[in-house]
Amino acid sequence: MAAKKPGKETILAEFFDEGSYSPLFTDGAVSAAFGCANGQSVYAVYQNGEPVGVQDINKTIRVLEMAAETGNPVVTFYNSNGAKIEGGLELLNANSRLTAQIARISGVVPQIAAVIGTCAGTSAVQAAAADVCVMAKDAELFLNAPFNAEDKVKAAGTSEFAAKAGVAAVVVKDAAEVAATVSKILGLLPANNLAGPAVFDFDAPTAALNLSKYDAKGAAEAIADADSLVELYSGYGTNVYTALGTVCGMAVGIVATAKGTLCHKCTAKAARFVRLCDAYSIPVLTIVNTEGFVRSEGDDQAGGIRQAARMAGVYAEATTVKVAVLAGEAVGPIYTVFAASADWRIAVEGCTVAPLAPETAVTVLYKDEIFASDNIQQATREKTAKYQAEVCSASAAVANGAADTVAKPADVRSAAAQALDMLATKRAVRLSKKHGNITL
Repeated sequence: MAAKKPGKETILAEFFDEGSYSPLFTDGAVSAAFGCANGQSVYAVYQNGEPVGVQDINKTIRVLEMAAETGNPVVTFYNSNGAKIEGGLELLNANSRLTAQIARISGVVPQIAAVIGTCAGTSAVQAAAADVCVMAKDAELFLNAPFNAEDKVKAAGTSEFAAKAGVAAVVVKDAAEVAATVSKILGLLPANNLAGPAVFDFDAPTAALNLSKYDAKGAAEAIADADSLVELYSGYGTNVYTALGTVCGMAVGIVATAKGTLCHKCTAKAARFVRLCDAYSIPVLTIVNTEGFVRSEGDDQAGGIRQAARMAGVYAEATTVKVAVLAGEAVGPIYTVFAASADWRIAVEGCTVAPLAPETAVTVLYKDEIFASDNIQQATREKTAKYQAEVCSASAAVANGAADTVAKPADVRSAAAQALDMLATKRAVRLSKKHGNITL
């Protein structure tokens, strides 16, 4: 016999601090409550698994309105076996109003979708529109019933599929862990777009940045406070690491590139994450060390160049604090996309900052000398080493304005913390316009 899933009281007790909350609506397929989760005042909307009707949707709209008026986040626990079809066009109109309200308050107060059961059709669209979507491993999220999917899409509708598609930011084992994870994420987000970032007690990380054994997650852990990171979108665009965490107690968003190449999913993931941080003025710390964008006709056709342009535009448009750590290779378009618009750029000793890969550059600049030598390979290596030291080093980057300061790998956390503290009072105003038209 399958284990019985926890009910509403159990889930909300896990979610709210000390299990205490004030019920708002209690009757019907949708109920609501207000309380504190991880010290943050928050509204919770809970679906109990029954079909959702017009009155249930209206309750959700009312909670979203209250959240915007009071400046508090909203968490919606999605679990419904569908809509009450007898609602007819009135149901369609109610869902349209709900979808519009979700979009209207997006970026005003954090909205988190907690998918603990079935989330289908319009509800799937609404959950995907949240700032963060957290799913239980056995939950379902789909637009069309997955049982009718083609055989080669066997995982359609599952949490694993949602993670690989970039819809689910976090997948955990069950509903209770969803509640706990959402509570932790809430603590790292401000209450609304006018509130300041959260500040916490902290412990320093146990290891410093090690460029010889660089990996994206390890680099983030070397700068962030111990055990503070909550990774988002781990199943999507895996050569970029994105996480919320703290640095010296200050809430930050961290983007770290892997040493390999970046595909269109990586830049789409990073852009989505930076927009989240910018909406709530969470400082963004970007760690750059990658071989570049993937060379692939298929990736270009899938939107590689378009997504790179989107990423560059998102960074440039963001008014939140932006600190870039040039921890390895930051060459050509990678530097342009990930570091050029940062408020403060830290070049780590041993990094390479250049418009073109050094070996490629010397084969153009010193072509005649190299081919006139007795050993072309050795001459290329020597020219490359000299060019890298004189033109592409951390100190050269500072001298030429491509970076602002140089730091040893062991001192990167301290340099990043100082930059975040220095920029904490940053004020920036966007040019007046309806909205940008960056390619999506």
